[in-house]
Amino acid sequence: MEIDRNLTSPGLLQGRLKKVLRIEWLGQTAASLCWIGSMLVYGISSAGDWLQLCAASAWLTANIATIVKAEED
Repeated sequence: MEIDRNLTSPGLLQGRLKKVLRIEWLGQTAASLCWIGSMLVYGISSAGDWLQLCAASAWLTANIATIVKAEED
């Protein structure tokens, strides 16, 4: 299996780091992690709890996807 060198280029990694350090990304990621943490600490006892956990997880996944797709910017 061959590694695509474009995915690990210094410019791409620098672009991803720049995006990760933006206050918007940091704030949203911290909020989604806190939301997931609170759901796990307080417990999941109803369908609404599962929906909240899914929503927080989707939010975190979307934030991570913006970093993975940073090469298109």
